[in-house]
Amino acid sequence: MTEEIAVKVEHVSKFFKLPTEATNSLRRFLVNRTRGIKGFKEQHVLKDIDFTVNKGDFFGIVGRNGSGKSTLLKIISQIYVPEKGKVTVNGKLVSFIELGVGFNPELSGRENVYLNGAMLGFSTQEIDEMYEDIVDFAELHDFMNQKLKNYSSGMQVRLAFSVAIKAKGDVLVLDEVLAVGDEAFQRKCNDYFLERKKLGLTTILVTHDMESVKKYCNKAILISDGLIEMSGAVSKVADQYSLKNLQELSAAQDASDAADNDEAELKFVEHLEVHLESEMQITPNDPISFKVNYTVLEDVKTYIAFSLMDVDRSVWIYNDNSMDFPTTGAGEKQAAYTCKLANLNRANMKLQVSIRNEDGAMLAYAKEYLIVVKRDDIEEDDKSARDSASGLYKRNGSWVIEGR
Repeated sequence: MTEEIAVKVEHVSKFFKLPTEATNSLRRFLVNRTRGIKGFKEQHVLKDIDFTVNKGDFFGIVGRNGSGKSTLLKIISQIYVPEKGKVTVNGKLVSFIELGVGFNPELSGRENVYLNGAMLGFSTQEIDEMYEDIVDFAELHDFMNQKLKNYSSGMQVRLAFSVAIKAKGDVLVLDEVLAVGDEAFQRKCNDYFLERKKLGLTTILVTHDMESVKKYCNKAILISDGLIEMSGAVSKVADQYSLKNLQELSAAQDASDAADNDEAELKFVEHLEVHLESEMQITPNDPISFKVNYTVLEDVKTYIAFSLMDVDRSVWIYNDNSMDFPTTGAGEKQAAYTCKLANLNRANMKLQVSIRNEDGAMLAYAKEYLIVVKRDDIEEDDKSARDSASGLYKRNGSWVIEGR
């Protein structure tokens, strides 16, 4: 392995044996074996994973729960052994996969620092040299001689995290730990990671926070079902993860949405459909376009209401429950909408459409569409974008509405 490489993962595969039936006796075990019954099934968690982390990389690993991220980190940290392939680490690796692992509540904070440091492979002399930095970062000077069981949960987290990041290793491995502690401690951690990135210290980070990936990482991979689905540019990997995550959430909501529609459509409205005509991944300069079709069963006024919500922040980007454009009479109804966003980089939005009556009561609710707004640097001369104070503007001053 060349000197520029910090960690090399070569065609790694891993599976676990999951028991399918209990075997309580040797006789039953032998009978099952003669009949060809294994008594377990293989769950393949990682399948031919292959990538390289160079020295100085802040390397991101992202993926949905169950994709194999944590298993991969445990293999890199030599906690698990792969069935196939190998992992080579150039230098000392410090792994922080679970908060507080290796801490003893009956020992003092000071004793736990030395215990945890020894588990990470450091000598007493090396821990002596790191001890003050660890305590300073954790801000627990007055508590280090108290037993850990008397610490609050926040204090334990700060101490455990400080041991990991202040241990002077060549490669730091972190699994979902960027949100530890209170707000002040999180700011301190943020400053530390920015400094670590600036100094070119090798870090491998697993997280679901795409803002952290874009902020810290220079390389990233997306793992899905034990395979590397995408690698390379951080922004593209993060956007693909966001889109995939939202698609999964949308699929999970389909059943409940269908049940809601069945109840809502019994009296007046049926067959509500929304067709997203624009891409699910857009930039602030791309329009959002969709069509709405539905059938009214009786001669009543109906209104189309729709909204765009920022999923991550739970705030409305736009909410239109306007009663200005009613449809009248029974029969098939349709409308087309187009809008354009501005100053809204890196947002995960949810398009919600419903049909309402004159009193505002919901008659039908459509399947939600999820839209990822990717980062797109706005040109200085793009006055229409800069003049939009709300971050959303309507083309020609209003929504484009057709086919009412």
